[in-house]
Amino acid sequence: MSPARRRGILIGGALLVVVAVVAAFFVLNGGSTPAAEAGATSVENPGAADPHSAITEYLQDLSENNPDAAGRLTDAAPAAAVALRDARNTLNPSSLKAKLTVLQPTPAGAKQTSGTFSVSWALKPGKVWTYDVPFELAQTGGKWLVHWAPSLLHPKLEAGQRLVVSTAVQDTTAVADRDGKPLVVSGSGGLRAVDGDPAPLLRSALTGQVTAASGGGFAVERVDTSGKSVETLFGKADGDAKTLTSSLSLTAQKSAQAAVDGYQGSAMMVALDTGSGDILAVAQNAAAGNAPKALHGLYEPGSSFKIATSVAAVQQSGLNAGSPVDCPGVATIGTRTVKNEGFELGATNLQTAFARSCNTTFGQLALDLPADGLVKAANELGLNADYEIPGIDTELGKVEPAASKDEQVEDGFGQGRIQASCLGGALMAATVAAGKAITPRLWHDLDTKVVKGYSPPPAAVLGQVRKMMRAVVTGGTGRGAAGAGEVFGKTGTAQFGDGSNATGWFVGYRGNVAFAVLLESSNDSGPAVTLAAKFLKGI
Repeated sequence: MSPARRRGILIGGALLVVVAVVAAFFVLNGGSTPAAEAGATSVENPGAADPHSAITEYLQDLSENNPDAAGRLTDAAPAAAVALRDARNTLNPSSLKAKLTVLQPTPAGAKQTSGTFSVSWALKPGKVWTYDVPFELAQTGGKWLVHWAPSLLHPKLEAGQRLVVSTAVQDTTAVADRDGKPLVVSGSGGLRAVDGDPAPLLRSALTGQVTAASGGGFAVERVDTSGKSVETLFGKADGDAKTLTSSLSLTAQKSAQAAVDGYQGSAMMVALDTGSGDILAVAQNAAAGNAPKALHGLYEPGSSFKIATSVAAVQQSGLNAGSPVDCPGVATIGTRTVKNEGFELGATNLQTAFARSCNTTFGQLALDLPADGLVKAANELGLNADYEIPGIDTELGKVEPAASKDEQVEDGFGQGRIQASCLGGALMAATVAAGKAITPRLWHDLDTKVVKGYSPPPAAVLGQVRKMMRAVVTGGTGRGAAGAGEVFGKTGTAQFGDGSNATGWFVGYRGNVAFAVLLESSNDSGPAVTLAAKFLKGI
């Protein structure tokens, strides 16, 4: 899905993960943040030139689902943005309309004014929640700002309280994993993750779909800091809440989260079922941040892209795993000087060059391909496919024809303009494992829409690539995963920026579980292999 399109969608995991991290500190606080009290700059709180512009721009951003922009028009930008995201994603409206109804006249020289606006949440067919909200405006540093308070979300909301959706009176499973184990529970106090919060990055995606799928029983409540219901503000819950079944495996999710949480740097992991396309796990640690980069963050894949280069070499150049190739330590390929990481193999075969990750070999293989050769292979592995999965936003990769021969050489070992996400890496490995196109899904009840599908490489081609991926673990750069069973994989290290830092990758599969591990600025693929092995041993 394109970045432009992504900006128009509330992504489940990002929003509620942010809330989970910071809500206890300042979400829905009574007013300004420490930054605001210290005199935040106009960059942080730009405000508006006059009271009418301040409130109308705030309401427009609120209606258009732009909480960051709305927050910057308040005197407590971070707290406001977090609270607005939380409320929007929790209630999951089909639309939200906020309109100015009253703005008190502002005499010349006045520094404050007030008024009222109306809010209408279209929550479900026939369920529109409308109410009036009083507000205050104040002038600071020549700019007008909306004074942030919990009551801007609902006039009864107090400091420390939040809005939640409840679909059942008694606690009941709202979202189950693929094996029927609870992930999200509904009851008095709204929807909440089970103890341990096993899928923090997807929490909001899961709860949002419960809201969308709920039947007649549907209530909006305000709850205190402990999650206890204070009052039902709209609707009525009942005992007939529908249980949705997610594709997640609680066991796999816990193992993936534990693996990334045990790493000090930025780490993310995605796991897929190669048969069904079920997304088994999506995990990031705190160092990776709150945005679900594992699902749509694009990175240079480094040598993990040699899977695609190998597909192209076998299918288009007629090679196989045993074909003789050269692996010098340094080579001039076209006009590009290519180096390995301190080794040379000399005369060898394709399987060994792949297992040891020989850049000079794969740069030459790429140069020998047609101009669209790598793009064709990437297409067959799903890196240019596109899907719409309810509750989440995804992007698998971006592989285009090289702009020059030098770039084509670099693309051969994943160091040109080629990009892939962690999800894309897992999909690529799943395609090799299954020999078929994979449609990733997060739900058993809700369909994934195929926007742009793909067709996999021929079975004979994939047979050769599987041999090479197994050799990576038995005698190559992925030996650290040898103790985790019959693992197939490919490591990757991709420099970025000025070249002083590199992203570490390990993508592969074992049995019917495909995975991708991505470590930002690790400068080594070894830790990614270690994390993958830890994950696999846990399932």
